[in-house]
Amino acid sequence: MGEVNNVAQPASSTAPPPTRRTAFAEGVDRARAAATTEPGRLRIIGALLALLVVAFGAVTAWQTAEREAAADDVLHKSQPLSTAAADIYRSLADANTAASSGFLAGGQETAESRRRYEEDIDEAAAKLITAANNADPGSPSAAAITKLNTLLPEYKGLVERARTYNRQGFPVGGAYLRYANEKMQDEMLPAAEDLYKKENQRLEDDYADATPYPWAAIALGVLALAALAWAQHRTYRRTNRLLNQGLVAATAATTVVLLWLVIGHSVARAGLNDSYDHGVRSLNVLHDARIASLRARGNENLTLVARGAETTKVTADGKEVTVDRYDHDFSSDIATLGKGLAQAARLADDRAGEEPVTSAESNMAEWRKRHTAARAQDDNGNYEQALALVIGGKGATGECFDSVESNLEKALAHEQTEFRQAAGDGLDAMTGLTAGAAVLAVLGAAGAVLGIGRRLSEYR
Repeated sequence: MGEVNNVAQPASSTAPPPTRRTAFAEGVDRARAAATTEPGRLRIIGALLALLVVAFGAVTAWQTAEREAAADDVLHKSQPLSTAAADIYRSLADANTAASSGFLAGGQETAESRRRYEEDIDEAAAKLITAANNADPGSPSAAAITKLNTLLPEYKGLVERARTYNRQGFPVGGAYLRYANEKMQDEMLPAAEDLYKKENQRLEDDYADATPYPWAAIALGVLALAALAWAQHRTYRRTNRLLNQGLVAATAATTVVLLWLVIGHSVARAGLNDSYDHGVRSLNVLHDARIASLRARGNENLTLVARGAETTKVTADGKEVTVDRYDHDFSSDIATLGKGLAQAARLADDRAGEEPVTSAESNMAEWRKRHTAARAQDDNGNYEQALALVIGGKGATGECFDSVESNLEKALAHEQTEFRQAAGDGLDAMTGLTAGAAVLAVLGAAGAVLGIGRRLSEYR
C-alpha cells in the first residue's frame, strides 16, 4: 500500500474592513485642526465676543423690563389700589359716624347728615367695584371684597330700621343702631382693614421687584467689556495696529449699555426709594391716623346712643373696674390718633406737608377738651346739654372732628402728589432702556463680528 501523506492546510482568514469614521468625528477633527491656525482662532474669538455681547443685551432687556413693569405697577396699580382700600375703610367708618349722628338728632336729622351718609355708602360701593375689577380671582383681596359686598346691604337695612323706629320714638331703634354698629365694627371694618393691609403688602412686593440692582446684567456687561479689551489687545500685539474699528464700535456700544443700565437704574432706584420714604410711609401713617379719628368719632356718638347700656371691664390701679365701652374705646382711639399725628409730623419733609398735620394736632387737643366737657354733662344727667356739645354747631366736638378730617385730607393730598412725582421720576429713568439695550447689543455684536472679519480678510 502506498503511504498517504496528511499535510495540514493553513486556515483561511479574512482581514476586517477598516472602521468608517462618522461625519461628526471628521468635522470635530477639522475644527480642532482649524483652531490651531490663526484664522480658526479668530473665528472662535469672534463668535464668543458676539455671543457675550448679545447675552449681555438680552439679560439687560429682561431684567430692566421686569423692573420697569414693577415700577409701573407701583405708580399706576398697587399704590392707587392701596389708597382705594383706605378710602373704602374711610367711607364705611364715616357712614357709620353719620348714621349715629343722624340717630342722635332724632326727628331733627339734618339733610346734610343724611347726604353725607348716602355719599359715603355710594363711594364705598364704587370703590369696591374698582377694587374687584383689579383683584386677582381667588386671591385673599377678592375674598375680602366679596365679604364687604355681602355685608354692605345688610348694614344699610339695619340703619334704615333704626331710623324708622327712632322717628316713631320707639327705643328699639337704638338697639338696631347698635346692632348695625356691631356689624360695622366687628365684621365690615375688619374686612376693609384686611383689604387695606393686603393691598399694602402688594405694594411692598412691587417695590421689592422694582428696586434691586440687575446684578446678572451688570456682571455680563463687565465680562463682555473685559473680553473685548482682551481681543483688541491681542490684535494690537499681533498687528501693531492700535485700533480695530469693529471692535471699538462693539466696545462703545457695550459701554453705553452698561453705563445706561447702572446710571438709569440708580436714578430709578433713588426715585422709587424717595417715593416710598417721603410718600408711601407718610400716606400709611396718615391713613392710620384718619382711621383712628373716624373710630373715635363713631365711639363718641355711640356713647350717647347707648346711654350706659354697653360696658366693659378694664384694669386700673391694679383693680378691675367697669367702664362705658364706647367712651373707653374713644379714649383709646384718640390716643392712637395723637401718636399717628406726631409720627406724620416727623415724616413731613416740607412746610406744606407739616402745616395741616400740626393743625390737626391742635384740633385733636381741642376735641379732647370738648369731649371731657360733654362727658361731664352726661354723667351729671344733663343729656341734652351733652348732646349739644357733641352734635351741635359751633363749639361742639363735631366741629373739631370735621377740622381734623379736613386737615388730614390736605396732608394726604400733598403726600400723594409727592409720591406720584418721585415714583414718576423713577419710572421715567427706565424709559427706553429695555429697547435701547437690545438694539445696542445687536449693533455691538455686529461690530465685533465685522472687526474680526476685517482681520480674517488679511489671510485670504
